[in-house]
Amino acid sequence: MNLSKTAQHFGGLLDLTLQKARYSLRKRFSHSDEQQILKQYIDELVPKDRPRTVVDIGAGNGVRWSNSYALVQEGWNALGIEADSHKYDLLTQVYRRFPNARACNRSVQPDSINSLLESLQIDKDFSVLCLDIDGNDYWLLDAILSSYRPRLIVTEINEKIPPPIRFVVKYDPAFKLRHHFYGYSIAALGDLCARHDYGILRLEYNNAFIAPRELAGDRFIDAGTAYEKGYRNGADRKKRFWPNFDVDVLLSMSPEDGVKFLRQFYAKDEGNYFLGLNAEDIPVNGRVLEDASFAER
Repeated sequence: MNLSKTAQHFGGLLDLTLQKARYSLRKRFSHSDEQQILKQYIDELVPKDRPRTVVDIGAGNGVRWSNSYALVQEGWNALGIEADSHKYDLLTQVYRRFPNARACNRSVQPDSINSLLESLQIDKDFSVLCLDIDGNDYWLLDAILSSYRPRLIVTEINEKIPPPIRFVVKYDPAFKLRHHFYGYSIAALGDLCARHDYGILRLEYNNAFIAPRELAGDRFIDAGTAYEKGYRNGADRKKRFWPNFDVDVLLSMSPEDGVKFLRQFYAKDEGNYFLGLNAEDIPVNGRVLEDASFAER
């Protein structure tokens, strides 16, 4: 290991130690109240006699803004998947003291995620999926739900885009996060849920909670209600999400004007996203950016 990598490694470990101490003192590792919300839904919807397994895709260092670390601490079977090698190194350090937790250094794609989960012996109806990869989340979730049926899912959405606007970044295996351009809108999530017989339970700013209809059918709310309660009317939204100041105008626009605004705002990424007001504007099982490896399902 060269000097710069050594410095980065030990600097990361020191920062990780400080994060664990800070988040432990506030008794919350998630960005907002996701940790407590998840606990509530687990108590209500996940049978107590079922094996407790959480899969965290985009696990980061395992602690900072983690929706799964509290479950790891409770002794759950945990699989943390992280593509970034530096974050993965820290993740392995975090998981080292938990015998039921394992880390995986992979850049997961829609056409390979299910075979990976199968190879790691993840049950088809495992308890909790946490998904936050800042890019191809929509396509990855669509692929997972074609073969697996997690009992609870926490997935990051692009909170800037209000319903009924459908927005999804086209699948790109080499996607790089850029200013406000990533993921998918909550209206697009609502459509995806309907296709797989899931529904929206709640939105907590930029994290949506969803579950299968057979477990929580009478608890579901529509995308518009979830957005109003969970983002637009959030008590400290402007403080927590101050970087969204340049797109907050969307909240006061008509849907039609919102679409026009986004086409201008994302002008540099023209052709790299789907955008519209109807479910039909987002292709089902879409293949994008001429990526031949993502075969039609």
